[in-house]
Amino acid sequence: MADRDKIQILKDALYEAARDHGSDQRLFTQRDLLDMQVIPQDNIGLLMQVIQILCDEKLFVGNTTASGLSWRWRSREDAKKYTSLPNSEIMMVYAMVDEAGADGIWNRTIKNKLNMADSLMKHCIKYLEQKGYIASMKNVEHPNKKMYIKANLRPSDRATGGPWFTEGELDTAFINELQEIVFDFIKQKSTYTSHGGGAGVPGAGAQGGGAQQREKIPKKGVVQGAIPYSEDIHKGTKRSAGEISNDDAAAAAAPATTNTAAKKSRPGKPQLLPLPAGYKSYPTVSDIAKFIHHAGITNNTTLSEADIQQLVDVLYYDGLVEPVKVNGRKGYRVTRIPKQDPRTCNQRRLDHDPTKGGIVTSFMGVEPSASGLMEAPCGRCPVYDMCEEGGPVSPSNCVYFRQWLDGDEVKEQVISI
Repeated sequence: MADRDKIQILKDALYEAARDHGSDQRLFTQRDLLDMQVIPQDNIGLLMQVIQILCDEKLFVGNTTASGLSWRWRSREDAKKYTSLPNSEIMMVYAMVDEAGADGIWNRTIKNKLNMADSLMKHCIKYLEQKGYIASMKNVEHPNKKMYIKANLRPSDRATGGPWFTEGELDTAFINELQEIVFDFIKQKSTYTSHGGGAGVPGAGAQGGGAQQREKIPKKGVVQGAIPYSEDIHKGTKRSAGEISNDDAAAAAAPATTNTAAKKSRPGKPQLLPLPAGYKSYPTVSDIAKFIHHAGITNNTTLSEADIQQLVDVLYYDGLVEPVKVNGRKGYRVTRIPKQDPRTCNQRRLDHDPTKGGIVTSFMGVEPSASGLMEAPCGRCPVYDMCEEGGPVSPSNCVYFRQWLDGDEVKEQVISI
């Protein structure tokens, strides 16, 4: 009786020592358990008796590794669930679901590993579901497989797809909106806006009368002010050809000079320009993650820096942003900055007229560059092989080419040959 009470005390002491020395996923070897100074005189026989009692009470779980036997502890709440199960078959099914962890396990995997009849396995799963010990789950990697997980566990990001999946389906609308927000933030932090004053130089046109100060001196022959009337000059005297041309030049040049000065003084269209060389504050992934977190854009979803990195990588692969290394830090900036639209993606979407611009799939970045050769109808002409001068189809009588030159929409027509 004394030995049994002693082993019971050692069992409780060893279990609490194991909990204090690591998480429930850490594996303890014999040496690790002996080093806890619970078993007197490093008695291995006594240690194995204590471990066997802990395993019988489901407080320890045995594992076989390359270095030999090892054990990990299990919480008392989970151990109580094991001991409450009615038979060994249900206990084995629950143990397999438990070992699968947050990734879950396929019902066919349980059946094959336990070599269990299909009806018996379904009975065990139904019992565990009714007790609230396990629950079915969806796995984005295997959407057609019936998966199970412990009811008190949250499925892993590998199983659910992380924040990019909703109820097992890829949330493309959420991803596209976040990509636009990230792109707008990078564009804002990696460019500056010029309003066209002084050929796009910041601060040009700020001084009053800047355009007038740069106004050119009138050319020779342009008369400033009114010409005094003199009968000696005008009466009985013919004007020479040079005088007539000078008067005509004065009349034509005066309004032109005024219009030029007005155009220079008028603010131009806003344009994005690249930041100067050596700029050291390009936004990093950490900056983008902090911005999204503080802005409260994703209220019900927490995005880590790794998630933000995935969004930035997609923008990089699409050619919309490029990395910039400054002083050991990796920032990002948009590509083709002078051709970028100063408006945000949402503003561009609101201003877009589908009847004029057609269908636009993305409002990020700039439109792909195109040449006249790419836009000409010859590249997609259905009778290209028959087109030659003097033949049934030629450039001189081509309806497609004529419509393209006139700016009309090229429509498919039937050409009689």
